[in-house]
Amino acid sequence: MSTLALLGIGAGSIALLLLLIIRWQVHAFVAMMLVSFLVAFATGMPIGDIISTLIAGMGGTLGSVAILVALGSMLGRMIEVSGGAASLADRFTQLLGPTRVPMALTAAALVLAIPVFFDVGFIILVPIVYGFCKAAGVNPIKFGLPVAGIMLAAHVVVPPHPGIVGGAAIVKGDIGWITIIGLAICIPLAALSQVVSGWLNRKGYPLLPTTAEQFAAFGNSEDSTASKARSAPGVGTIMALILIPLALIMAGTTGATLLPKGDSLRNVLGFIGSPIFALMVAVGLAMFLLGRNQGWNRERTNAIMESALPPAATVILVTGAGGVFAKVLTASGIGTALSQSLTATHLPLILLAFIISLALRAAQGSATVAIITTCGLLADAMAGGGYSPLQVALLTVAIGFGSLGLSHVNDSGFWIVTRYLGLSVGDGLRTWTVLTTVLGIAGFAMTALLWVLVA
Repeated sequence: MSTLALLGIGAGSIALLLLLIIRWQVHAFVAMMLVSFLVAFATGMPIGDIISTLIAGMGGTLGSVAILVALGSMLGRMIEVSGGAASLADRFTQLLGPTRVPMALTAAALVLAIPVFFDVGFIILVPIVYGFCKAAGVNPIKFGLPVAGIMLAAHVVVPPHPGIVGGAAIVKGDIGWITIIGLAICIPLAALSQVVSGWLNRKGYPLLPTTAEQFAAFGNSEDSTASKARSAPGVGTIMALILIPLALIMAGTTGATLLPKGDSLRNVLGFIGSPIFALMVAVGLAMFLLGRNQGWNRERTNAIMESALPPAATVILVTGAGGVFAKVLTASGIGTALSQSLTATHLPLILLAFIISLALRAAQGSATVAIITTCGLLADAMAGGGYSPLQVALLTVAIGFGSLGLSHVNDSGFWIVTRYLGLSVGDGLRTWTVLTTVLGIAGFAMTALLWVLVA
């Protein structure tokens, strides 16, 4: 089949996928599986190979993603239920002072966003945001907008979040390098989120009536809040649960970089630095430390961990279906045709990676789908370009930042943020959409700078 025909099928498959999800509101998992079948048939893939290709795509992606998402969800759920999120934010405020509350919340949000999904993490921090805003006499958007912005930034580029982990599995990116790069860039982005949010908030935005009622009623049960605060785990415990797995992963990456292949120490560091082992350690510590602090028995601890799995199941299935779609695009020859066409344009691959991901994010709303689909489209170009593990990680992070921008009405996160902060759709587009786009472009600019330095 000609390159033009393959590219046409590829473009048509993406357009059909977006129509199914956006226009006809078909579940993303069903839509991606259906389109994967259609692409396989349209490109003339042997009928005996279709099912095995779909299974390979699902298994190859979920081999790592399912375990990481499940463990990350359990860890985040235990931190949430124990009251550790509130404890963390309170401590940051004490350290930085009451006049720096927005900065304290943004810093706490960045740390909390590492193991906790964006939607869950933001909802965890909403009561804290409300409490500080009531004390300061300002609307929730003043403190909540930068918090949401940096949490979403971490969600799209820092493992163990499913989009970046699934994308890394497709392009064989090093999770350790991706973690280091993502965190390093998110730190200055936290400050930028604060600055841009302040500029966007230079004029006041009226609260939606329902949010205004919730905000006015917030804080009436002060005794209950105080009781929860006294029993919450210390900030040192929560920081340890978040930083220990990151330290293990970074140790593994450092060993793989500095030590020769076959070295026994490198093998040991590679084992303890694997994301699966690192998160297992964190979950085990959380079961012991948080369970002891809260007086949870074994049944209570198990129930809390199990409650994290139903929401994670949908994420895992959608991520796996994205892997199936990506595998079909590659096996059918569409990925090769696209990589050859992109090479002929002589445009930098890192720029194309960002633009494609940004376009997909704007079109269908899901950052996870945008990351995984873009990685599938560019997997051959990345594999055949002779790039180092560090360069592959930078390309993957660039794709992640592309999925950060242009969050609008087809994104569930848009509705969560605007609802809790009391913004109308128009005000949400003027604030949240602008903020995510600025952070995405800034994150990509820093990634591109690193790309130039290591080239």
